[in-house]
Amino acid sequence: MPFPIDAVRARFPALSVPDRVYFDAPGGTQVCGQAIARMVRHLETGTANSGGCFATSRDTDELSDEAHAAVADLLGGEPGEIAFGANMTSLTLAVSRSLARCWTAGDELVVTRLDHDANVAPWLQVAADRGMEVRWIDFDPAIGRLSLDTLPELLSDRTRLVAVGGASNALGTVNDVAEVVRTVRAHSDALVFVDAVQLAPHLPIDVRELGCDLLACSPYKLFGPHQGVLWGRAELMAGLEAYKVRPASIDPPAHRFETGTPSFEGQAGVLGSIEYLEWLGEEIAPGANGRRGRLLAAMRGIAGYEEGLSARMLDGLASVPGLRPWGPPGIEGRVPTFAFTIAGHRPEAVAAHLAACGIFAWSGHFYAVEAVRRLGLENAGGLVRVGLCHYNTADEVDRLVAALHAL
Repeated sequence: MPFPIDAVRARFPALSVPDRVYFDAPGGTQVCGQAIARMVRHLETGTANSGGCFATSRDTDELSDEAHAAVADLLGGEPGEIAFGANMTSLTLAVSRSLARCWTAGDELVVTRLDHDANVAPWLQVAADRGMEVRWIDFDPAIGRLSLDTLPELLSDRTRLVAVGGASNALGTVNDVAEVVRTVRAHSDALVFVDAVQLAPHLPIDVRELGCDLLACSPYKLFGPHQGVLWGRAELMAGLEAYKVRPASIDPPAHRFETGTPSFEGQAGVLGSIEYLEWLGEEIAPGANGRRGRLLAAMRGIAGYEEGLSARMLDGLASVPGLRPWGPPGIEGRVPTFAFTIAGHRPEAVAAHLAACGIFAWSGHFYAVEAVRRLGLENAGGLVRVGLCHYNTADEVDRLVAALHAL
């Protein structure tokens, strides 16, 4: 069946504001109505801290359990393997410190030049603290793809962790995480940590199929509120000693990383965003089997719809005089995030021009500082980035292209 774009757009209140084109999705998507309603309902009907015998506390515990289970179904894990936090960066910093307790001078870490700094800086800081060696996976600036053929030579019996992104927040490249995991398993005993922030809104994720050890994402880039999510393999999480206050729970294993009182209203919103995706999956594949089945149907439908928008975007950008695209040249192996520069125009000036046209896009390095440096654009203002998601339309793509022609 055709993708139900009109019904989708009706579920996002922000899309009803006139004369706005939201192409800033890689920095944060708009929030679906079900997430907003879930948050409001939790706050209006009575909130409380966890662990009490009274009604509002019991309701809060039930809500939190539901949210953990829903995220587990989205990622293909188990509820006890899910930790909520303020954002992906905070969770990554926390788990990096926990992992580093048993790492020593001379041990090694592998990071990439393509990743967001949230999956680079925490590991660089651990290496500095512990006297570890950092090795880098480079990427080809011409096509924006990691040089995975070099990975075996970067691994040794001293490699403790390989950190890789699911998709580049700057260039849109989808990395072959499963291949990274296979290579790591063949050459070392290292753990694999995946930053799935840019992957999760666009493609199905199955942590068991990927074979990674830890994976993090950001619900606020997945149609929900500001939250972070960390998935960790249960056996691994059970053996980690988290930095936390003494009374805080260590069971289920991942919950030891939920330090302090969590944002229960945020968890409610995440649950609402996953319920929205369930609705979409049922629209696309009526009768899909269970929540996991509906979520997979939704993500497959999203991927197919976004593929069409991506082809239209690439064709349109190719028609703009002086525009140079960066990243994968076609729709294969990418999410709908597009980076470019235009001769004679600073990236920040292009973004300002688009904003004046009611088109919201970013310029700069987007915290992908290594990637922009590798492209040689650090002193030139970085890149212009437009990022689509499944609530965008072909007409909006055409409007962007027309605005770029008008520069």
